[in-house]
Amino acid sequence: MEQITMAQALNAALRDALKEDERVLVSGEDVGTLGGVFRVTDGLTRDFGEERCFDTPLAESGIVGHAVGLAMGGFRPVVEMQFDAFAYPAFEQITSHVAKLRNRTRGGLELPMVIRIPYAGGIGGVEHHCDSSEVYYTHTAGLRVVTPATPQDAYDLLRDAIECPDPVVFLEPKCRYWTKDEVSFGRDGTPFDRAVVRRPGTDATLIAYGPMVATALETAEAAAAEGRDLEVVDLRTLAPVDDETMTESVRRTGRAVVVHEAAGFCGYGAEIAARLSEQCFHHLQAPVLRVTGFDVPYPAPKLEQHHLPTVDRILDAVDRLQWDDEVVTAGGVHGA
Repeated sequence: MEQITMAQALNAALRDALKEDERVLVSGEDVGTLGGVFRVTDGLTRDFGEERCFDTPLAESGIVGHAVGLAMGGFRPVVEMQFDAFAYPAFEQITSHVAKLRNRTRGGLELPMVIRIPYAGGIGGVEHHCDSSEVYYTHTAGLRVVTPATPQDAYDLLRDAIECPDPVVFLEPKCRYWTKDEVSFGRDGTPFDRAVVRRPGTDATLIAYGPMVATALETAEAAAAEGRDLEVVDLRTLAPVDDETMTESVRRTGRAVVVHEAAGFCGYGAEIAARLSEQCFHHLQAPVLRVTGFDVPYPAPKLEQHHLPTVDRILDAVDRLQWDDEVVTAGGVHGA
């Protein structure tokens, strides 16, 4: 076990993958000599050479397009989009080719590639440097979408993503790059495509992912001081989503709040709320609530703190759930 940051854990995952598999290649804007904007690829070009970790032109569509060709040729490319909103020029490549090639060839052609995208806010970034773009990818059939919330998951999930035969969009929460925790490199963690319960509880379930997991855990601690015992589920994998873990939790607690940074309208939380309503209907003691960013373009840095879900906003949602002194009837909510 070693205590390292999430950025260092991602670097270790790339380094170990490069050591173990000569088919792995790392590329993107400034990932070579500079080591990436967030230093995730620091030292890889020095240690593995420019043929294994190399800079590309400032052309995201070309970055993904050349990776498609490499994957078709038997390599396992890992490309970096540098910032979330920078990835949009590559969206046509991702949706029209990356996501569809395996289906188009009736499974005859695998596309084992990883698209790393630093995403979400919390760093005071200027325009086009902070965005929550997860639903664009989760809505696109043929893509796996994962996002770590801890350094350990950053290592484990990236190793799993590189080894996966399907294309993976790997969303890295920028505000958690400097989070430190102990990391084991033994590959014996939670399996790919599975959620985890970060904090057990009995009164309600907070469902979060990526940058909001830490906020959900802070909320659970604050709620404990008020007598509420909240469970926190970290989805980890957004597509495919682990229905089993989150529904098992909600069936026990009877209440759920879904938390994410992206806008609420057509956000990822809407899909989670729908699934919980369908699969846990007879166990729910209250409607599934959502705490999200606002339905506006991502705001300027000085307004970011008002846009992102906070502990107080999540606690407010928890307070709006019906509790033991209330009963839900066909006509609405009435005191017991």
